[in-house]
Amino acid sequence: MERISLINVSKKYSPGDVDYAVRDVSLTIKDGEFVTVLGPSGCGKSTILDLLAGLTDPTIGDVCINGRCIGGPNADVGVVFQDPALYPWRTIRDNIALGLELHGMPAEKRREISDKYMQMVHLTGWEDKYPHELSGGMRQRAGLVRTLVNNPSILLMDEPLGAVDYLTRLSIQDEIIALWQQEKKTVLFITHDVGEAVYLGTKVVLMTAHPGRISEVINIDFPYPRDRNNPALAELVTDILDKINQNATSGVVETCGEQQ
Repeated sequence: MERISLINVSKKYSPGDVDYAVRDVSLTIKDGEFVTVLGPSGCGKSTILDLLAGLTDPTIGDVCINGRCIGGPNADVGVVFQDPALYPWRTIRDNIALGLELHGMPAEKRREISDKYMQMVHLTGWEDKYPHELSGGMRQRAGLVRTLVNNPSILLMDEPLGAVDYLTRLSIQDEIIALWQQEKKTVLFITHDVGEAVYLGTKVVLMTAHPGRISEVINIDFPYPRDRNNPALAELVTDILDKINQNATSGVVETCGEQQ
């Protein structure tokens, strides 16, 4: 089953713009896939996420979720951003259960569901703390499960680990894989980290420099759990880095955006 379809999508943010943020993007993501997206800064990765989340509309083309073209936010799509944006006056449990509360779920059931997910990401014992009392990694875990408790079939993640330290990043990567396998979500995960993209994804989507186009989709055929020290994974990371550098410097591609 196709969960996500981008069909010849191009996006300008205003009629007066000369350049497109993304141009002629077509991509299909099937049920249960974990697709990571890589490309130079300014190539439109976050624009694609905003289109899929229904936060903006394509200028040209169609964006479809579960077989239907969308024209706004969809309850079946959850979004995790780099900043977890927790409410400082609410406890961690109450932050996580916010969506359930807004949907009128009884307090006892909200507590049961939120506690289940907090246990899955090792936040047990921190339920009644406030965001300022938690580390950055703990806050990011809370932001992740705040999205998951609403049970979307599709999870969009926009560089969710970009602001945490290296060791915490590795730990949360493994937790994300465990959650994905247990919850059977379809995931699109944006990152600047090639090693992260290869370690997490069933596929890696490579984008060109501005305006963003998809240059290649690479299948990652290594079974889970993956070994970070696997030389074949390291070789694949090197190959993808070379491809990204070629895309960023190619004379065929417009390169007026910032590059990593």
